[in-house]
Amino acid sequence: MSAQNTKAMNLLIAKARCVRKLDESSNKQVSADSSHMFAAGAAKKRSQMNPSSKDPVLPPVENIIQLPTKPLNSEEWDKLKEEFKEKANFENWIILQMVKCHSSLDVAKSVLAWVAAKNSGIVGYDLLVKYLYLCVFHKQTSEIIDVYEIMKARYKRLESGAYTLLMRGLIYTDRWREALLLLEDLKKVMIPSKKNYDDCIQGALFHQDVNVAWNLYQELLSHDIVPMLETLKAFFDFGKDMKDDQYSNKLHNILLYLRNNQLYPGESFAHSIKTWFESIPGEQWKGQFTTIQQSGQCLGCGKTVESIHLSSEEYEFLKEKIMRDVIDGGDQYKKTTPQELKRFQNFVKYHPPFDVVIDGLNVAKMFPKARESQVLLNVVSHLAKQNLQVLVLGRKHMLTQNSRWRRVEMEKMQKQASFFFADNISEDDPFLLYATLHSGNHCKFITKDLMRDHKACLPDAKTQRLFFKWQQGHQLAIVSKHPGAKITFQHILSYDTVVQTTGDSWHIPYDDDLVERYSYEVPTKWLCLHRKT
Repeated sequence: MSAQNTKAMNLLIAKARCVRKLDESSNKQVSADSSHMFAAGAAKKRSQMNPSSKDPVLPPVENIIQLPTKPLNSEEWDKLKEEFKEKANFENWIILQMVKCHSSLDVAKSVLAWVAAKNSGIVGYDLLVKYLYLCVFHKQTSEIIDVYEIMKARYKRLESGAYTLLMRGLIYTDRWREALLLLEDLKKVMIPSKKNYDDCIQGALFHQDVNVAWNLYQELLSHDIVPMLETLKAFFDFGKDMKDDQYSNKLHNILLYLRNNQLYPGESFAHSIKTWFESIPGEQWKGQFTTIQQSGQCLGCGKTVESIHLSSEEYEFLKEKIMRDVIDGGDQYKKTTPQELKRFQNFVKYHPPFDVVIDGLNVAKMFPKARESQVLLNVVSHLAKQNLQVLVLGRKHMLTQNSRWRRVEMEKMQKQASFFFADNISEDDPFLLYATLHSGNHCKFITKDLMRDHKACLPDAKTQRLFFKWQQGHQLAIVSKHPGAKITFQHILSYDTVVQTTGDSWHIPYDDDLVERYSYEVPTKWLCLHRKT
């Protein structure tokens, strides 16, 4: 038997200490503070108020083997394999079940010892990787290093999953720098994942090599990879009680990165930010967790946060980008013809600026059991009474008399608002955006569509952030509970939900741990930091 295989046999047969850890899980609850359509938890709350009429079909429950709770000898494993002889590859299957259940290492090791005894001390790659997963999960560093030595001796190249496990396992050992070598090996065949970078950065910070950590962070950003929030949190935790202007500037840049990319820390990360600010020697920072009033005033310090409304320069910049990348962005973003788009542009050109633009079909279908023309008439009439210039975007089929669309109701609406009827195959959104932006910064629009596709087709993070900011300040949501009820609209935020600073203060929106927030929603909780003078 070779020295390498002897090492494998010694590793696999040696008794492992059993380290069991239980997964912790917490039930997600919805925050009660869902006062506007973009508030964190609002979509989840709406889905709970409008449950699906059909119960989901659950997949059949498989018969799950009762896994051994103590190591088995070869005869016992042979007997168990015979009981499950329908499993084509019992050895891989059984250790996969152990991975799923996070079985103890000594039980898993007895599987590998059984396999090794039948194969001259050799254990296959797949089994080693699965065993390595359990070693990493249980944080058994000596076992991780033993498996690492075996794999290093036996294989010139590993697949990405093994690299990831080894990096994660090595970073908290005295051989942590070898994780950096593995990262370099991985880079020869692919761009490492954000988790790969996170592991190596966390390891560098754990071992006090802050320069390596910052270099890896800059490298991650150079690949246009959005870092894990845990990575950013680790830099703040490391900087506690540190008086270093250069390090402080880097942490400020992380906060600006959150701002520019519309990222929000979680509750634990927000606590780390607060702790870091308050720990800076010689500076008098005070932090508190608070909320922002509808007026935009912080309940913590009394200051008013940034307005949701775009400056004239921002508005013109966004308008130009939308016109170019969404309206004229190619057929993948619109189902219309150049002739119809030109007809619409001329229509808008020769009308006065509108105050409100309505996606007619979208609003009409707000109450599925109600007559669509009646629903739309109620909304149009409500706005017309306020002497607002209203444009309704519709389809030509709406002019055909039927049970859903009554001609008399359509005629009433056309006396109160301007209408543009597109071909029945056309998509409304480009027309909606064009008319709203062309009318000016005061113009609002009404649709339940959240415009995620259009935001996604914008070319960069800055434009996407401006679009979402403009959208939050201009999209009206109808909150009437049933047909015929008084038309009311949700309030539009007056302030921008984004990380912001005045130099002596920071306001940082963060995710409450109990709220399930969709990507197009914004947090309602804030960390307020101000420096005493």
